[in-house]
Amino acid sequence: MNKTYRRGAVGVMMDEYERAAAEFRAAVAGLTEEQYMRIADPVTTDDCCRSAQTIMSHVVAAGYGYADYIRDAFSGRNATVKERAPGDETSLPNGRSFTLAFPPATIEKSSYQRRLLEHAESLEEIDSMLAYTVATLDGKWEMPEEEFTAILMTVDWGPTYDLEQLLEHAIVHILRHRRQIDKWDLKTRGRFDQ
Repeated sequence: MNKTYRRGAVGVMMDEYERAAAEFRAAVAGLTEEQYMRIADPVTTDDCCRSAQTIMSHVVAAGYGYADYIRDAFSGRNATVKERAPGDETSLPNGRSFTLAFPPATIEKSSYQRRLLEHAESLEEIDSMLAYTVATLDGKWEMPEEEFTAILMTVDWGPTYDLEQLLEHAIVHILRHRRQIDKWDLKTRGRFDQ
């Protein structure tokens, strides 16, 4: 099977995001209903990390959230986008300048509601979340570095990320949770496989 790769730095990150999500999805798809719903970590203080179900639900909701941060930034609704309005010229520290072409400020955001997802539903929702992210980034695959590093988003948990950093965070977020599920011995004890 031939894989089609997107062009550009943003395209590379989306390809890797899809790859990480496919590995995560396969790990979850391989679980039985009972394994998916079993509380594997009853002592964690993070409610999103008690079972494969809570992790998958969290990963899907986070993915929609990342795409919405990006949509806000592209539309100019996020004031941390170097404090400029859509179409404003931006000066870089090296003296060069460029103009970001944002979509209209009426760009639609996800109506996704955080909730616990059933096993089969979670597999559909991760695919929908990825499609939503692709639609968010479509046409921006070859965005120049000076543009994607100028798009800044302050996230609810504190840091300010540029577009590249937020996409890298999204990729690693999935990888970390896939590893977490891989380490659980859900077929026997239901606790961490030491």
